[in-house]
Amino acid sequence: MRKLTIGDKTIQDSSGCYVIAEVGHNHQGNLDTAKRMFKVAKESGADAVKLQKRDNRKLYTAEAYAKPYENPNSYGKTYGEHREFLEFEWPEYTELMAYAKELGLAMFATAFDFSSADFLAKMDMPAFKIASGDLKNIPLLTHIAQFQKPMILSTGGGTMEDVRRAHDAIMPINPQLCILQCTAGYPAAFEELNLNVITTFRERFPNCVVGLSSHDNGIAMALAAYMLGARVVEKHFTLNHTWKGTDHAFSLEPIGFRKMVRDLERVKVAMGDGVKRVYESEVDPMIKMGKKIVAARALPQGHAIQMEDLALKCPGDGLPPYEIDKVVGRTTLKPIAVDEDITFEVLNGAQQASGMTS
Repeated sequence: MRKLTIGDKTIQDSSGCYVIAEVGHNHQGNLDTAKRMFKVAKESGADAVKLQKRDNRKLYTAEAYAKPYENPNSYGKTYGEHREFLEFEWPEYTELMAYAKELGLAMFATAFDFSSADFLAKMDMPAFKIASGDLKNIPLLTHIAQFQKPMILSTGGGTMEDVRRAHDAIMPINPQLCILQCTAGYPAAFEELNLNVITTFRERFPNCVVGLSSHDNGIAMALAAYMLGARVVEKHFTLNHTWKGTDHAFSLEPIGFRKMVRDLERVKVAMGDGVKRVYESEVDPMIKMGKKIVAARALPQGHAIQMEDLALKCPGDGLPPYEIDKVVGRTTLKPIAVDEDITFEVLNGAQQASGMTS
């Protein structure tokens, strides 16, 4: 049975969608901005907020760290300086963890390297996110699995073989695994989202919760993913598309995030239980729009009913049209006026129309 528990939320096939607001580094390295984003994410319906943690000196080669990075989205002259400007450390994480708890939000982060994974473990994060870039990083995956916390694995840029390899490495150590269909385009083109992979994942990995990490522009794909069985949706979140940074352009602003959560809640309820039934709200409209069997013309007593004697008219508060074959051939027990309801009570039980005339 697929089931994952993060904090006080249990995620399974019968549950609603667990929605993660991917803050990433959209906070621009500012603690107050991050806290404001947490608050608005909560108000917008998020179950969790997620950051990204890197030990930049250990993560990047010296050449990559020192590479010039002068562009409109840069916070430093080199890529290393840019990344360090955006990075939060122990004091910021401690304050943000406390604030998230105060708000009633789960907070966790993506661990991009061993040092960051150990850092987050010491923070007692309720879950770990694994970025698509580490789908093939089995040493990091097994290291994080040993912490025995729920793991959410993105699969962008990978094949089914890559996903299977990661799954098989993690599960013997830690069965608390969620696998997200993901396309690692920023933003991802709709024709490359391949949402049917969600179905494939559910078939191949019956013990894992399946979800979607969605880098597309918009909210509709999250609803389609839920209908296909995704029970976790991760969307990048920002307070303003125009802010400095590469991720803001394809992130959801609060109004869009709020609408996505609202619609995910609606689709959960709207799916129902699969039993076809008549609801109270349908009764009056169906009487108004429905049809009943009435006399097409005035009929005398003793008349043998023919098809041309009958009409189907609104409102549908009488004998329904599917009973018409039980009416034809019977005779009237009393005169019937035009448009008067035809009922079994005004007809004989068995006489046939043969030889009778009006």
